[in-house]
Amino acid sequence: MRLAFTAVFSLLIGVSAIAQPAWQTGLDSKVKFYQPTDFGIVLTATERSLYAIDGVTGERLWRRETGRINETAITPIPGTDLVLFSRDLGSKSRLEAVDIISGDSIWTTEKFKGDVLQLAADPELNLLAVVMVKDTRGQFGREMKREPVVHMLKFSTGDELWKKTLESDVEMMPAEFGEGVGEVSYTLDNYRAPLLIDRRLYLFYEGATSYDAETGSEIERETFKVNESGLALTEADPVFDDSRIYISGRGRIRAVDRKTGTVAWKADDLGNASEMAVVGNVLYVRTGGRFTRLRDGEITAKGPYGVSAIDTATGKTLWRFKGADKGMTNFVFADLNTIVLADDNEVITLNATDGKRTGKFKHGVKPAEFLLINRNGDAVIGGVSEIAAFSGGREAWRVKHSPPGRGVLRIVGGIALRAASLYLRYGGLATSAIGLARGGIGFANAVNSFRWSGLNTRFGSFDLTTLASNPLQSFAANRIYALGSLGSLPSAARGVTGFQVITPAGIRSGLARGIAGRATPSAADMRENIFDRLDPARYADRLSNYLLRRKRVSELRGSYMYYYTDLPRPYRQRGLIGVDVNSGRDARVVLASDPDRQFYVDETVNLLYSADGNRMQAFDMMNR
Repeated sequence: MRLAFTAVFSLLIGVSAIAQPAWQTGLDSKVKFYQPTDFGIVLTATERSLYAIDGVTGERLWRRETGRINETAITPIPGTDLVLFSRDLGSKSRLEAVDIISGDSIWTTEKFKGDVLQLAADPELNLLAVVMVKDTRGQFGREMKREPVVHMLKFSTGDELWKKTLESDVEMMPAEFGEGVGEVSYTLDNYRAPLLIDRRLYLFYEGATSYDAETGSEIERETFKVNESGLALTEADPVFDDSRIYISGRGRIRAVDRKTGTVAWKADDLGNASEMAVVGNVLYVRTGGRFTRLRDGEITAKGPYGVSAIDTATGKTLWRFKGADKGMTNFVFADLNTIVLADDNEVITLNATDGKRTGKFKHGVKPAEFLLINRNGDAVIGGVSEIAAFSGGREAWRVKHSPPGRGVLRIVGGIALRAASLYLRYGGLATSAIGLARGGIGFANAVNSFRWSGLNTRFGSFDLTTLASNPLQSFAANRIYALGSLGSLPSAARGVTGFQVITPAGIRSGLARGIAGRATPSAADMRENIFDRLDPARYADRLSNYLLRRKRVSELRGSYMYYYTDLPRPYRQRGLIGVDVNSGRDARVVLASDPDRQFYVDETVNLLYSADGNRMQAFDMMNR
């Protein structure tokens, strides 16, 4: 008996020790928000400063005195080593392009007011389109409308080429939902990010409008209400092939010629097209689904529900399927000939050629919010607390982890939703067996343009159906435009197999600097910078390490769906369980009892980040 007691006591002591953070870093005041980056650096804002923290060690890399800034003040530029930082300084506003790694200012302008809420960039053309909004703070639960302003800038200097002010105020979306939120930042996350392609800029706030990217001349405009019934992202993200871009709106699809910018054809009366995919010469469209309500974050189902196939050459509807009932998940391809989707009751398979149903079976997941195809070819259906896999119409496995029964229901529910969202942030590309054939993914590889929306970082505020149907949001290309510190690395140090580091001559001219001659911040607000204490060799090693972390992100394909729950013995506390979507096994556990509502999992280093007062913390993700 004594030996048994000693063994149990030792086990509990071991669990208690493991439950301590892998690292924690004290900062100068309470953490207001934080944002991980693809380089493994966590940008963290307190009431006084902006910090860059090494996500693996917790080391403070640099700090700037900023005062209190909004969550919307930090906007990463995907595909680069830069972040945009906006700040109000009395009657003036400042917009900076900042090196994520060193904190150095690449360029600064005081001509623009507001925060950058969305952007599109083409480094090869030296173009950066930013969508800015002033006064983004407001009381949660109240309608917020603002007038966005679009600025086209030179990527290299921040000089303005042209600007457009939208003709009317647009409805915005809170950055977070939940009880006791109070004042909150409002965003444009409820709109698709601008698209910069073929020297044209497409905007999706008051409908769909295109401009000549270099002159600002309007090319095409169609006005319609974007957020149908007060719901976010009811219209699909645009997709395209080699000749056309396909844009949804007002129940129709418009095919825009990529060479001329003119509309080649329209397909009418489809219903709200919430998801599109181009496979070969066919455009597949899902109508209806589940969406996030702007007012309070509640998930709402909206029809009509169905899938249509359209000939991309003519716009002719080849077939329509309307057999879904009471809601619909995203759709995926099991193979080139088989489409899989789920409604509230059943998993349905369709012949991709003629739209005829080839099979159906009950799934029993309530509610079914997303669908994916795992590595075994199984259809996996899941929600916030349950996930099940089916092979050949038969259940292969089923796992359920209910949220903890203790705590404020709305807060616990918000954490549980964010936990389940983490897979779709990382694993979205793997939701389809032919994910790389989808138009959005092809775009990421085919052109040099990048887009950003808050959906990338505030994904925990969205319903799982929307996240599952947006794989591009979690996609990181296997190349990076090095415009900050990484541009100073010698070519030999950039030799990461299968990963491109590009320094466009048109942008690097005027910015070129060696390791010993890095740019300095535009104002005397830099208070810490670890790189000032490093010799050139160690500095180059650091840069190579961050580049390697970025490469890992481009290769990552998530395997774990996370659930916030009461952990089983011997832990006896709340935490996260990671379910392997390929086997159904509870494969991971994270002993973080009370993560904040912004918590984030970095699969490349197996850490969970969360804030507690004035401390940033990281918790190990342990294999079971």
